[in-house]
Amino acid sequence: MTADGAIVGVPADAAVGTAPESRWAHRLCVAPMMACTDRHDRYLLRLLSRRARLYTEMITTGAILFGDRRRLLGFDASEHPVALQLGGSQPADLARCAVIGEQWGYDEINMNVGCPSDRVQSGRFGACLMAEPQLVADCVAAMKEAVSIPVTVKTRIGVDDSDSFEELCRFITAVTDAGCEVVIIHARKAWLQGLSPKQNRSLPPLRYEVVYRVKQEFPGCRIVINGGITNLDQAEAHLGTVDGVMIGREAYANPYLLAEVDRRIYGVPGEPLTRRQALRAYACYAERESARGVRLTALTRHVIGLFRGRPGARAWRRHLSEHAHRPDATAEVIWRAAQLVPECRVG
Repeated sequence: MTADGAIVGVPADAAVGTAPESRWAHRLCVAPMMACTDRHDRYLLRLLSRRARLYTEMITTGAILFGDRRRLLGFDASEHPVALQLGGSQPADLARCAVIGEQWGYDEINMNVGCPSDRVQSGRFGACLMAEPQLVADCVAAMKEAVSIPVTVKTRIGVDDSDSFEELCRFITAVTDAGCEVVIIHARKAWLQGLSPKQNRSLPPLRYEVVYRVKQEFPGCRIVINGGITNLDQAEAHLGTVDGVMIGREAYANPYLLAEVDRRIYGVPGEPLTRRQALRAYACYAERESARGVRLTALTRHVIGLFRGRPGARAWRRHLSEHAHRPDATAEVIWRAAQLVPECRVG
């Protein structure tokens, strides 16, 4: 956010990414999650961790090429390092969108080859593309040629009955030969028929050993593991074998999980923000955004879980749920809800 409250991200004023592209760049990532990791959520997460790599929700190439780019792509300068996740399967369109993403200041372009929803399949992108490794390679190559920032792929360990290790290796060989620098692997296969997207996040069994084998097979490629990781103890254990860890739903439901990331995962000394400090900063941000016309519920839904497991958490959630949706609601709702949490009370 600039001094006058404008959203950083427009091409003329896009901030340059600040994170060094090294083996540490993807050590801890927060997964792209539809209806979750919008710019307001990413602002909150960045308050808690300066180092974690953040991802946008998946945005289709059609939306970027023909939609409201300011609404879709605008972000706060504090969010760096932040990656733009694209959904699409046409190399030329993906290349155009990658260029746009780079112009808007994103630090990375990520291609979605893991989402199993019917809507995504009908658009011929997401997990169904695992069956077309050469097409994905063509897409990666087109984006790599068009931009100077890293191009990465997020995928699964398999799709439907095409789930052998040999097939997975052929896919990874194709995309890395095309220039993919990081492969993020959700350690579950995807069933495109018979399971909902929600079921695909939990019912296919986790097979971390498959991702470990991929790292052994491709030692020169940065491999990030994703799926079912809910705490930093688990993350640290995975980091003994792979290059990075991506945390999904738990980072949204329990955002304060990120508060210890810089110290534990990146070795950065210093005390993290307390929940009270983080909330104060986010409430000030909410005041600015509300003044710009953003509905309060679009802001408060991301902090519902900030006090999970703490005294007063239920009262906090109830107050936000009962008051933030009102048409005349302001950020004062957040301040009042905070007074119901003992550790946030003044005095």
